[in-house]
Amino acid sequence: MTDLHAPAATSTSGSYAAESSDSRSLGEIVGDLSNDLTTLVKQELELARTELKAEASKAGKGAGMLGGAGVAGLLALILASFALSYLLDNWMPVELAFLITTLLWAIVGAVLAARGRAELKKTNPQLPKTQQTLKEDAAWARAQKS
Repeated sequence: MTDLHAPAATSTSGSYAAESSDSRSLGEIVGDLSNDLTTLVKQELELARTELKAEASKAGKGAGMLGGAGVAGLLALILASFALSYLLDNWMPVELAFLITTLLWAIVGAVLAARGRAELKKTNPQLPKTQQTLKEDAAWARAQKS
């Protein structure tokens, strides 16, 4: 892949102004600048796509863990209901069986929710690499104007 911080086509001297005084016409310079700008935009889009994919993967993992927390919450309700129904005849009071089962699944749900939130906090929707290269590209374009 080409360098993301500079246009793909530059002169050997590194500036268009030096070549324009030699043999290049204004049309050639504008054409080269247009090609460089096109390449730059394509590279920026590719960088943004790559960063978004990585951030979406992190967000998906966190969302999956939060989904697991929801399933654990549902299981807590179902198991608590079964505990109440089936443990009526057991050796412990039904209230204690209900409490133990509910607390166990509530802890599982809380752990999954905390881990899911932590994963979501790791995501960065700001795309710092893309922002930095866009700033560098803007500075480069301003330098080319002068």
